[in-house]
Amino acid sequence: METQKMSVMERLSAPTPNFFKTIRNLGIVLGAIGGTLITVPVALPAWLLAAAKVLVVAGSVAAGVSQTAVKGDK
Repeated sequence: METQKMSVMERLSAPTPNFFKTIRNLGIVLGAIGGTLITVPVALPAWLLAAAKVLVVAGSVAAGVSQTAVKGDK
């Protein structure tokens, strides 16, 4: 299998496979839920705030990594 060398900007602008589009969208949703929980103006338990921070990080990483996947030539 021949691999192409692409820059990050080329990868971000290239077409993304449907599976990774779904992963990206789920990552965005998870990050939004975590961000909402962090900014709620009421006192929340510490475990819930810790879980919200994990959701933000996990969602951001999932969205960022899945966006760099590109469709093959086949």
